[in-house]
Amino acid sequence: MRSQNIVKPSADDIAASARAAGKKGPPPVHLWNPPFCGDLDMRIARDGTWFYLGTPIGRAPLVRLFASILKLEDGKYFLVTPVEKVGITVDDAPFVAVDVERTDGADGPDLTFTTNVGDTVVAGPDHPIRVTRDPATGEPSPYVMVRRGLEALIDRKSFYRLVDIGEHRDHDGARWFGLVSRGGFFPVIPSAELEV
Repeated sequence: MRSQNIVKPSADDIAASARAAGKKGPPPVHLWNPPFCGDLDMRIARDGTWFYLGTPIGRAPLVRLFASILKLEDGKYFLVTPVEKVGITVDDAPFVAVDVERTDGADGPDLTFTTNVGDTVVAGPDHPIRVTRDPATGEPSPYVMVRRGLEALIDRKSFYRLVDIGEHRDHDGARWFGLVSRGGFFPVIPSAELEV
């Protein structure tokens, strides 16, 4: 039986492969299934800062490049190119929604989010909003789906703006306070909890 010696690529190797693969548009990460090459000492902090070997990556174009080849598989995050796949650590969500704009669409209001890596998505059935709450403190953590299972944590200022435009509706047999976008309703908190 032959042993396979898979050499773990560096961040520079991954970046070079991603640049080559993305020359003709967004990389088709969902189609790539290369061999796993090990974990890379790369981490995305809860505030959206990317770190390599413990040092923040200060070049925004490089962060956007890495973000374009990010993939979620079985609850784990990987940077993927056509020839390699390396694991990275994500503290919460891989992206942060740093702005939201409300416009009037054909089915009512549209909520358009912009992320820290330049993605723009309109919340709706394909890009749902969800809110989890810390069981101990009740503190909400709101998210919006960006692409291929990858979410953005909605930053505090954007969430406060959303709360100002939320509304109460009946949902799944109960009254909820939530957000409307692209004809969808996204529950945030039971209305009864707001009345306490």
